[in-house]
Amino acid sequence: MTTELTFLARVSHRGREIGGPRLRGLLALLADEPRAGCSSTRLVDGLWPDEQPANPTKALQVLVSRARSQLGADVIAATATGYRLTLDAEAVDTSAVLLAATRAARAARDGDHGAALAHAEAGLLHWDGPPGDDGPDDPVSALRAARATTYTALVRTRALALARLGRHADAVEPLTAFASAHPRDEEILAELLRSEAAGAGPAAALTRYDSYRRALRDDLGTDPGPALRSVHQELLRDEAPSVRRGIPHEPNPLLGRADDIAAVSGLLRTSRVVSIVGAGGLGKTRLAQVVGREAEQKAVHFVPLAGVTRDEDVLAEVAAALGVGEALHPDLLGGIAGALGAGPALLVLDNCEQVVRGAAELVRGLVALTRDLRVLTTSRAPLGLSSEAVHLLPELSLATTVELFGQRARAARPGVELPSGPVEELCRRLDGLPLAAELAAARVRVLSVPEIVRRLDDRFALLRGGARDAPERHRTLLAVVDWSWHLLDGTGQRALRALSVFPDGFTAEAAEHLVGGAEVLEDLVDQSLLKVVDTPIGARFRMLETVRQFSTGRRAEAGEAEQVTRQFLSWAREFGLARHTSVSDADSFLDLDPVRAEQDNLLHALRLALARADAPTVVACAAVLAGLWNIEPRYTRVAALIQETGHLLSHFRPGPALVEATRTAAALFAADLFLLQGESTPALRFVTVLRRLPPAPPDTVPRAVAAVLADVPAVLVPDRGTSSHTAPQAAAVAETVTGYVLEARGDIEGALAAADRMLEAVGTGAGSSSGFSPTPGSASSA
Repeated sequence: MTTELTFLARVSHRGREIGGPRLRGLLALLADEPRAGCSSTRLVDGLWPDEQPANPTKALQVLVSRARSQLGADVIAATATGYRLTLDAEAVDTSAVLLAATRAARAARDGDHGAALAHAEAGLLHWDGPPGDDGPDDPVSALRAARATTYTALVRTRALALARLGRHADAVEPLTAFASAHPRDEEILAELLRSEAAGAGPAAALTRYDSYRRALRDDLGTDPGPALRSVHQELLRDEAPSVRRGIPHEPNPLLGRADDIAAVSGLLRTSRVVSIVGAGGLGKTRLAQVVGREAEQKAVHFVPLAGVTRDEDVLAEVAAALGVGEALHPDLLGGIAGALGAGPALLVLDNCEQVVRGAAELVRGLVALTRDLRVLTTSRAPLGLSSEAVHLLPELSLATTVELFGQRARAARPGVELPSGPVEELCRRLDGLPLAAELAAARVRVLSVPEIVRRLDDRFALLRGGARDAPERHRTLLAVVDWSWHLLDGTGQRALRALSVFPDGFTAEAAEHLVGGAEVLEDLVDQSLLKVVDTPIGARFRMLETVRQFSTGRRAEAGEAEQVTRQFLSWAREFGLARHTSVSDADSFLDLDPVRAEQDNLLHALRLALARADAPTVVACAAVLAGLWNIEPRYTRVAALIQETGHLLSHFRPGPALVEATRTAAALFAADLFLLQGESTPALRFVTVLRRLPPAPPDTVPRAVAAVLADVPAVLVPDRGTSSHTAPQAAAVAETVTGYVLEARGDIEGALAAADRMLEAVGTGAGSSSGFSPTPGSASSA
């Protein structure tokens, strides 16, 4: 809310200066009591402290009248005993600063230092600078003096918040100034010591602490409080050299991960345990190494767990890495906690996915035993602890993948040609996996980029031969995926084999047709083998193409291809039968979103069904796709669909469950052929299909189109005047056909008249509320 009435920097209302000491005094007295207001007696005493006018009540009324004339009649209201301001607290700066101070203090207590800083700075904006030392000679000066303590509180909160947000360079100056004015404020001094240590080093902070300690002993004969002594111990530990155990130096720059580094580092400030989770080959280990090397903690220990295969061996492996011997430390958990030290430390556990339970037990125990320890893990699945914050590592962007591929390719073969088009196509198909980009770049030693693109359909044979200093499981793309595969139980493997039949993701409902319940989906998401994407129509699961190709190969090896294909076609058939009419009669384009999301899956099912001469599935898929592509419109796709499915559809004799889908497909195909290719077309074979079907009332778009086209060739003769069809949807379709024929013959006036009749028919029937589009392109005809 905008501040309307100000006193702290200048006395003004809505930016206009208020003159006259008594008028200013009146407003100041009222602002000091914003809720209850002031009695007339209190106002008279405050405005005329030395000598009151002959008629004080009248003089006050005149002054109030002047105030109302300048500020507005509704700014000052009368009360039973006097007057009060009607402005909200936020609209008066002397009240707004009190609210800001309260909010800042509450946020600081809650540990939300960002909010505390924002509220404190918002409050301080009401002053031009520190309040002056002038005595309270008048109501305005008295009001300003009363808010001086609020100013001090806001300055203090701001300085502490800067320090606690890690903005030590910004915090040093305000902390120093406040400490000079309030030398016994040990909370301020503690943060000043930390900020000074972060900038100038621990030695400077220790010198300041020692000076304070001596002065305190000399002046008061006492020692600093326990909180400040604890900071002193921190500073002493900080003087010790940094420990970075087990973290190798980077062989080359880490590209495209600046945001992830910042995000993980931020999580480590607020959470005891942070897990970097993602698919194999995304670079989780490299990211953890960079975060560990740049960590704020003095001691960082990096322990790889890739070689540990049993949960019960995790404790011993970490103990050995930290130099904790079992003979000297029977209690290995306590020994590990002791080795990590009492001060802030970071333990990085790399590759926890195959021993998640063992790693989780270790981390839970260490969190309970230590106060300042932070744990960072990398895994394809989270630990599942209440103390854990998860950072889902995303795939690299296309631009970063191209940059990485270019760097590694030139390192593998200097002077290699890297045409931008093929390089971008290659990188787009690498799933944003840094490892895949590096393995592909290694192939330029013997292949050109276009050759690599052509061979990418067999990516597991192509992407092998990684760097010799890479772990064995990262030497080939196959090894990376195979590592994740073997972490799954039989149910997870069967589900992944089945779900890989979807080329473009799937919903939980679609997955149930192939794998049953949704529990296995959660397991696959936890293992980073599926990714959940939020869409306008709900959650959708996606599989990296690398994982999909691997799982497809395992499906064939398991002899499940036939069974999975049958289940997939069953889903596509049910989807098409349920959706084909609603697509054609869609109320809005939002109704089309479920079909749009599945169109690549439906196309895949259509081609599988064509190869198997599965006419019911072909018809169901063709009906729903024809409806979608006529509305969007995508007539090139419709033409290809007719070419692929027309022969089978024209010979199909549907059972009762498939009559309407057959009617939809045949009606839309016939309409497209008549209206887009003219009167002499193969459309008559689809009219024949329509005539074979049982009659139905024209109460949907496909039924209306079918009813009109059943009159071919009479419907193509435009000299009959108005349509003989009385049902609104059928009449609209008939007039649309008439308009097309007349337009094709050059009778523009007749075509427009037909379009008017079509719109009239639509407006009188159910189609008027259904976004009715009787035939392809009818809106443009109108």
